[in-house]
Amino acid sequence: MGFWDAILLGIVEGLTEFLPVSSTFHLIATARLIGRGEGEFAKLFEVFIQSGAVLAVLLLYWKKLKKDTALIGKILAAFVPTAFLGALAYGTIKRVFFASYFWMIGIFILVGLFFFVFEALVKKGILSPRKALTELSYRDAFIIGLVQCLAFFPGVSRAGAVILIMMLLGFRRADSAAFSFLLAIPTIFSAGIYDLYKTRDLILSSGYNAIILLVGSLVALVVALVAVRWLIRYLQNHTLNIFGFYRLAAGLLFLLAILFL
Repeated sequence: MGFWDAILLGIVEGLTEFLPVSSTFHLIATARLIGRGEGEFAKLFEVFIQSGAVLAVLLLYWKKLKKDTALIGKILAAFVPTAFLGALAYGTIKRVFFASYFWMIGIFILVGLFFFVFEALVKKGILSPRKALTELSYRDAFIIGLVQCLAFFPGVSRAGAVILIMMLLGFRRADSAAFSFLLAIPTIFSAGIYDLYKTRDLILSSGYNAIILLVGSLVALVVALVAVRWLIRYLQNHTLNIFGFYRLAAGLLFLLAILFL
């Protein structure tokens, strides 16, 4: 993997990690299209640079977290089921579902359809997402953590799963997005450290590999700072439908690409 590959994938990660469009899908698809999707280092890179994007959340929300210890407790309450179920099932899911582009594309498009369904329910008054993040209970947080486990499947999107379940629980879209950002801190850092430990020989054996990881992570950090701010502003006055349309279009385009290119 070269520097330009690392920069491109860092941009993709920074743009998609916190949008409800599945950064895993985009990293795998981009790596496949540029011919950098094979090998253990490519898989490590895809996981590791997510930690760079999460640093953007720490920078943006550090002051808020320092003042709100109750919120930290709720983040941890949501993280517990994710960590437990992840330890049990992630390896199996990774072997089965990451091995097939068709599974990933199908899941990616299906979640986009759920966006349309949820927004239709809001329009009809069946769902009423009006609660603020300050109204989040520990019970809510635990439920959110359980649903976040769906993001182990490539194409789901951790942010998408969290936003949808929080809307179902009555929380506003922008507040749901904010909590998905914060929940990414323990979730992605722990996954990154775990993968880093398992593949540490790849880094220790080559200083070049370490530099590539650093470049990708720094690019992801800078781009994620912009993406996080944009999504919060956007969801204050808009629905999720744009992401539903995007998922349909991107999923079909990637399907055509792997079939005919």
